[in-house]
Amino acid sequence: MIKSSMLNSAINGVLAKLGHTDQIVIADAGLPIPNSTERIDLALVQGVPSFLETLRAVLPVMQVEKIILAKEIQTQNLQLHEELLQLIAYYSGLDSSKKPIEIMYISHEAFKAQTKVESCKAVIRTGECTPYANIILESGVVF
Repeated sequence: MIKSSMLNSAINGVLAKLGHTDQIVIADAGLPIPNSTERIDLALVQGVPSFLETLRAVLPVMQVEKIILAKEIQTQNLQLHEELLQLIAYYSGLDSSKKPIEIMYISHEAFKAQTKVESCKAVIRTGECTPYANIILESGVVF
C-alpha cells in the first residue's frame, strides 16, 4: 500500500507517471474533455467534489512548477480566483529551496486547446459548477 494522502488510484497512477513539464487538469463539470486525454471523473452531483477540495487533495502529492488558468477567471469568478491564489501562495512557500509556482493566464479557448496536447496526461473532472473553475498543473522535478 502506498503511503500518501491521495486515495484515488487513478489519480495516483497518473501522478506516478508524470515527467518534467507533463500536465494534468483539474476541471469543473462543464469543461470539454478530448477523447484522446485520460478522463478521471470524480463528479457525483453539482458541487461535489468541489474544484478547491480536489486541488487541495492533489497539491500535497504533486510537484508543481507552473499553473495555467483561463484569464476569464479573474473577472468571472473573482472569489474562486482569490482563494486559488492564496492556496498557490501557500504551496509555493512550503519549500523555500524551490522557485515559486509560476502562474500563467491564457484565454479560455487556448486553455481548452491545451487539454488536447500530448503533454496533457489527464483531466480530473469535479462536480464544480462555477465559471472557469479549471486549472492546468505542470509537473516540476523534486531535485
